[in-house]
Amino acid sequence: MPRGVGFFLSTASSAIWVPPGKIRRPKEHPKARRNKENKTLTARSLSMRFLPRDEKFYDFFETSVKKVVEGATQLEDLIRDFREVALKAKKIKDTEHEGDLITHNTIEMLNRTFVTPLDREDIHNLITSLDDVLDYIEACAERLYLFKIGKTNEEAMLLVGILVKAVKEVEQAVFKLRRLRGADSIMKNCIEINRLENEGDYVGRAAVAKLFEPENSPLEVIKWKDIYETLENAIDRCEDVANVLEGIVLKNA
Repeated sequence: MPRGVGFFLSTASSAIWVPPGKIRRPKEHPKARRNKENKTLTARSLSMRFLPRDEKFYDFFETSVKKVVEGATQLEDLIRDFREVALKAKKIKDTEHEGDLITHNTIEMLNRTFVTPLDREDIHNLITSLDDVLDYIEACAERLYLFKIGKTNEEAMLLVGILVKAVKEVEQAVFKLRRLRGADSIMKNCIEINRLENEGDYVGRAAVAKLFEPENSPLEVIKWKDIYETLENAIDRCEDVANVLEGIVLKNA
């Protein structure tokens, strides 16, 4: 009924004129209102749960981590065998470009997907963290080529060995993520990655300290210090991936 308009209320014996503004709707009890809102939210969340979720993101994660492992093993081969350095560095650069494309495709798909299998922020953080590892791997290979390093050393081999172990732990954890089975197993991978990162820090500090022995020239100190730090950064980025994975497990397991 329009506002400001009265009406006649009929009874069995008479008709009563009700002036405008005298009829009020009964107030809804706050508890009843909250229950209604909760039911609406529950129905909405259930409907979201049963909407189809695009599993393609897991394919991207798995393809990306394979590229990370590929890049790390290529770098290990370069450091352990200083032949055809330019060619090996070029192959690592190509691997890094392929990883960039996977990251780009993942973010592009994230921007046009309504229902995602994981939180949008987690998807973005995971794919970009994987990409960061590969970026530092490529940066190390580039330095080995540009600095015209003639031969390897024990410290570099130790660091790249730790890096390869770390990325393989990352790979195992990422491949367990699709169905979130073995959440405890993923956490064990993350703990091992953290241990390897600590080991990398220790080896890196010892390597830098060794550079300052009298027989090393200032130029060699500058070159190798930069290379060691880049290798350490690659290992550190593996720990960043582990932190993202831990968060995903805690939210979804």
